[in-house]
Amino acid sequence: MIENSGTRPSVVVLGGGYGGFKAARALDDVADVTLVDPSDAFMHNVAAWRALVEPEWLEKIFMPYDRLLTHGHFLRDRAVAVDGRQVTLASGRRLEPDYLILATGSSYPFPAKIDEPDTETARARFREAHKVLFDARRVLLVGAGPSGLELAGEIKASFPDKHVIIADAAPDIMPGPYDQALRDELRGQLDKLGVELVLGSPLRALPSAAPATAASIAITTGAGDELTADVWYRCFGVGLQTGYLRGSLAETRDDHGYVRVDEHLLVNGQDRVFAIGDISDADRNMAGFAGAQAALLAANIRTLITGEGELTKYERWPTAIVVPLGPEGGAGQLPGHDGIAGPELASGIKGRAMLVDDNAALFDAPAPAERA
Repeated sequence: MIENSGTRPSVVVLGGGYGGFKAARALDDVADVTLVDPSDAFMHNVAAWRALVEPEWLEKIFMPYDRLLTHGHFLRDRAVAVDGRQVTLASGRRLEPDYLILATGSSYPFPAKIDEPDTETARARFREAHKVLFDARRVLLVGAGPSGLELAGEIKASFPDKHVIIADAAPDIMPGPYDQALRDELRGQLDKLGVELVLGSPLRALPSAAPATAASIAITTGAGDELTADVWYRCFGVGLQTGYLRGSLAETRDDHGYVRVDEHLLVNGQDRVFAIGDISDADRNMAGFAGAQAALLAANIRTLITGEGELTKYERWPTAIVVPLGPEGGAGQLPGHDGIAGPELASGIKGRAMLVDDNAALFDAPAPAERA
């Protein structure tokens, strides 16, 4: 067990994704913080598709956890059992924090996310995937949600001559609570890029080859259309990372697997266990919402520690999304913005720099060897 300093309460954050690392960072000056994650670095997966088509971005999107906290600890480990009072790690270590934040996030098919815990191994896998894409003439993307559209835009921006197909059983792109005008704008841009949309008919089967690997692919839709490609990408399939929950904590999950929380992001039935980000039912699964939850929760825990101020309630965000199609294209739907945000705004907000600098700026703590 990691002992706290004796003067500050202990906070354990499980998961170093967008919510977890920001909550840990925000509490570093007021609590004895321990961030637990099996990887050695945060992967800025918002820019994963950019790194796939432009491998030089691999030097930008991995940010080492040992440069996040000035006072706290980073433990490269994984939670295997958490019952609300005690955290058991894969190493056998046990933690009993004063406050526990569950922020273990979600999985998604490579290369949108990666399960390699070592940065250099992850980069090598990306480079292999880039070569496969570089050599392919025809590319199949299964899934017409934001992820699939973004990947199509990235491929066309870097390799305009490649034939890109997006297939989905849904009758239109971008399922969810979005204005039809957003879909129409994105479809218009995809059409100009030469992206082929095959919608409204399910695939009879997914390709037998693993995604992001070179293969001769030939599959058929329910309508009888044959689709061929040299590589395919699975642009759907979020998996919630909550398998470590035990006892009453496991019972807080709803029918979809989300952890139920109250208006203060406190897990139902718990007094000092919180959940944020993708595993929480507080809001939709988006990096920006996870960051907003982290900021609010950190402020609330600070209030609980210091006794100063009042707790703030989390309110679900209105519909908000920006879908870049390469560095200069895309569109968005934003609160307070009349109409649909077009390519210029989408590029300025996200597409051109992919929010890298905003996140990298938080990993500026002295290296462990430099700390007193």
